[in-house]
Amino acid sequence: MRRFRLIIPALTLVFFAQSGGAQSDPVTTAKRAAQMLDAAAVQLDAAKRSSDRVAALTQTVRAYEEGLSALREGLRRVAIRERAIAIDFEAKEDRLSRLLGILQSIGNSPAPLLMMHPTGPIGTARAGMILSDVTPALQQEALQLKTQLEEVSVLRSLQESAATQLVTALDNVQSARSTLAKAVADRVDLPERITADAQQMSALIASADTLQGFADGLLQLSSGPANPADFETAKGKLPLPASGTVLQNFNETDAQNIKRPGLTLALPSQSLVTAPWPATVRYAGPLLDYGSVVILEPGKGYLLILAGLGQTLTKEGQIIAQGDAIAMMGGNALNADAFLMNANKGGSGNRQESLYIELRQGNTPINPAEWFVVDRE
Repeated sequence: MRRFRLIIPALTLVFFAQSGGAQSDPVTTAKRAAQMLDAAAVQLDAAKRSSDRVAALTQTVRAYEEGLSALREGLRRVAIRERAIAIDFEAKEDRLSRLLGILQSIGNSPAPLLMMHPTGPIGTARAGMILSDVTPALQQEALQLKTQLEEVSVLRSLQESAATQLVTALDNVQSARSTLAKAVADRVDLPERITADAQQMSALIASADTLQGFADGLLQLSSGPANPADFETAKGKLPLPASGTVLQNFNETDAQNIKRPGLTLALPSQSLVTAPWPATVRYAGPLLDYGSVVILEPGKGYLLILAGLGQTLTKEGQIIAQGDAIAMMGGNALNADAFLMNANKGGSGNRQESLYIELRQGNTPINPAEWFVVDRE
């Protein structure tokens, strides 16, 4: 590996664009992520001037999260590709060293000297025949070496530019989240369908000893008129409230030997959580040991429970549209160094928070995986 590091600056590298065949999927992925983050920055500027700041900022935060997720994946692939090239160099270290020596000696030898042989004209002819056979193989080996070195140069350049862009992107997404939270708090234009009886709600919270018991009691309280959107038509097509991957499936026992009638998703800290369907907010606030909880009524007789949240961005009785911001996950935001370090670990290295999703029809939990489009990474 040491010799591999010394070889790279010793050779003249041709700019990657001149050998388009060397372009790899990690490069494409990383460049696409950079473009997504640039577009999100433009979107953030527009959101600050939008007449509907909440909707615009919600879309901006989502755009940044998608861009950062793509960048994380791109950097992970870049690191894997660079390691693969390094391993290949290590495996061929001695042969590459001899190849470089041969190429150097051929390049430094005067032309007349190359045509002389100690045994005379016949030896010179034989040597020429051997050299004519060997030269194409040497050229092929040299071309492969050149291509790999060019690719390493581009991969490292991408890593450096990503690190610079990442600092700005992480600052911008935090600014967008803070601005969104304030815009939601200042918002007064959301219609309210129901006004929960404060005494009944307080009594229900005080008496609940399980999440399921609380949900059952909530169904007994007035919910107002039915949602005009037919929730049952959404089965199998609902977007997840946040971008994550499944940790625990419906009724699956977890590491603590606890079985829950819902899905548990792993996702990055401070991820934005949005409404997957138009709904009435039946509850929003802390509950038992579930952290902050939001319970939505997307259709008559249905309750969608989202637990393990950090900051809630809605309140009881509000009518919300599909895609509206309802909460943010907890946890600490990653700085650029931590982001880059975790990117090498893959998906699990960047998902520190757990979102619990439970869907109930009447008093019975039903499998959310049958309703949501689930990423099973």
